[in-house]
Amino acid sequence: MDDVPNDAGELAEYGYKQELRRSLSAWSVFAIGFATISPVVGIYAVVQLGFMFSGPAWIWAVVVAFLGQLLVASVYAELSSQFPVTGGVYQWVRRLAGPRQGWLVGWLYLASAVASLTTVAYLGAAWLYMLFSDGTMSAATHVLLGVVFVAVALGINLLGVNPVKRFLDAGIIAESVASIAVSLVLLVFARHNGFGILFDTLNSGAASGDSVTAGFLTCLAVAGWAFLGFDATTQVAEETEQPRRSVPRALMRAYLFVAFTVLLTGVAVTLALEQPERAVSGEIADPVFTAVTSGLGGWAEKPFILVVLVAFFACAVSIQTYIGRAVYAFARDRQLPFSAALATVGPRQIPWVSLVVTAVLAALGLLLGLNGNAAATLISFGSGGFYFIFLAVAVVALTARLTGRWQPSAGQLRLGRTGLAVNVLAVVWLLFESVNIAWPRTELAPVGGSWIQVWAVVLVFSALFVIGLGYVALAKPHTKLAPSPAPEKMETV
Repeated sequence: MDDVPNDAGELAEYGYKQELRRSLSAWSVFAIGFATISPVVGIYAVVQLGFMFSGPAWIWAVVVAFLGQLLVASVYAELSSQFPVTGGVYQWVRRLAGPRQGWLVGWLYLASAVASLTTVAYLGAAWLYMLFSDGTMSAATHVLLGVVFVAVALGINLLGVNPVKRFLDAGIIAESVASIAVSLVLLVFARHNGFGILFDTLNSGAASGDSVTAGFLTCLAVAGWAFLGFDATTQVAEETEQPRRSVPRALMRAYLFVAFTVLLTGVAVTLALEQPERAVSGEIADPVFTAVTSGLGGWAEKPFILVVLVAFFACAVSIQTYIGRAVYAFARDRQLPFSAALATVGPRQIPWVSLVVTAVLAALGLLLGLNGNAAATLISFGSGGFYFIFLAVAVVALTARLTGRWQPSAGQLRLGRTGLAVNVLAVVWLLFESVNIAWPRTELAPVGGSWIQVWAVVLVFSALFVIGLGYVALAKPHTKLAPSPAPEKMETV
């Protein structure tokens, strides 16, 4: 396992030949994970609503979400070390619970991933517009700029692995340096509040029925959105050198570094706001932008928008990268319609058909942006749907541990005796957070939105689950699989 030929030979043990180019270093895999989680995208997913529901104390909801998701990331890291194959959750559930379950979880994962690409493109389009215009953006323009995001992400991916590596390297360096540098400047030179304000809600309960507890739970539901995407590293296992070691390490390093950056930025912004009560009331719609431009001066406005744009583009590129690999993994197992085409690997050794198809689907999803309420439904599912996937994987892993079907002995990252405890705690956390995110809250729905927006996560996920069950019953994709290695083989590979 110390060189690439052994990696290819190990892949053959799982019934696959080496088709993708194995050229990703541990750093490149880290870059994919970092760009997908993205501290800038993450902080923008949380901070405005955080202030409204918990005031400056919103930062503690992020801390709780970070600790809970750290448990999940640890389970994922151990699984990725055990099974160094492209496909991630689909491969793990298929081999530990069975092909039907693997198909269902994989299907839901693909749907959530495509929705997340659409979401990032839709949100990033607003920043692209801000770079060139100060006016109000029409719905049609918003959709068109979102399509530009998807097209750029696809174009970079179609150039091959090396251009993707170079783009993400430049992107995460710019994003991390800018985020950390700006945060330190705000903390040292533009701080208007003492650290004690981090424990103050500033009477923010009005947004959640005057209940501090309800406000914090809502804030915690939103905070969970900041820690998605660390599993992107597992989708490039077959393109990674020494994946049993490199993939789980990159996953954990990306997660921890992004979490550090999100927390640092969150604290810096909260302490730098001159009038944080205006963020609580909603008068300040963008606390991050306000804190940066008022702390650094008006000259920082366009450069800051550019940094945020880089983060959104890098996030879109990395999402497109891992979605293409996830579809390819499904298709080569003949699990999808038109599998032969979707599993096509071009001269650049990338699954170009899967990349194109997923980009088209994400772009079609942007048409929902012509209706604000429909776009909000998509964003809610794109952010919250992943937690049901996390829960399914954690439950499957725990069941496999308890029944003896999975003994993580082959991977280079092993939690040992603590693995069971971490897995149990991850399941407990995910049960709580999945319910918390899916809980119908009118305060998180668009103003004047229908009950569909309130129940968006539950309704969309349930509909996809029913569609998946129907496909399994009628098409029986699990019958087209080659036999998986026996559990004993998986332990000793």
